[in-house]
Amino acid sequence: MSVTHMVDQDQASGSETASARVAIVDDHESVRLGLKAAFADEGFDVVTVAPTVDDLIASLAGAEVDVVVLDLSLGDGSSVTENVKRVQAAGAAVLIHSIADRVGLVREALAAGAAGVIPKSSATKTVIAAAATVARGEVLNNLEWATAIDADRDFAKAQLGRREREILHLYASGLPLKLAAEQLGIGYSTAREYLDRIRVKYVEVGRPAPTKVDLLRRAVEDGILPGLDPDGGDN
Repeated sequence: MSVTHMVDQDQASGSETASARVAIVDDHESVRLGLKAAFADEGFDVVTVAPTVDDLIASLAGAEVDVVVLDLSLGDGSSVTENVKRVQAAGAAVLIHSIADRVGLVREALAAGAAGVIPKSSATKTVIAAAATVARGEVLNNLEWATAIDADRDFAKAQLGRREREILHLYASGLPLKLAAEQLGIGYSTAREYLDRIRVKYVEVGRPAPTKVDLLRRAVEDGILPGLDPDGGDN
């Protein structure tokens, strides 16, 4: 897989972050306090910080959060998948903030639904910009994501034809299917058939994509967004 574009993580306007609500989960107090201060300085609403997801859920007490910056390995022995799912169930997106060489755990987090991963070695402003991206409901497409996927030998791409990749590219980018069909010069029913075939192919490789958000995730994972793979024949 090749990733042809990276989200510009150094761009986050004050107006975008001022209303963003963030929580931080890390079992190192110095990391929690450092990130809390950095996010507050940039205008984020830091709802809570916690050493575990259990503590996070308890301290939220129903409060809403846009994004949780989550360490992969916590001292309570909780699983990555469980932590990501519980954060999502609380209504927040997940940005993994961890040591970049833990590729297996990164892959597990992404498979569980994390919106992206940012290494702990990153500059603080890069972490903050990544959190702003995820808080807006966008998927973070960066080198760490690509590395985790490339290192997983069980990860299988769906074998999409060129027209299927074109439909997926436009539809997952946000266009309604009707407009995507018009842009490609095909009928709506034909575009719908392509989309159905795309979903079937992802099911066949064990990566189902029943929703538009799932299709966006698959397009990012397979390098279809933000650019098309130049290889492959027409379909």
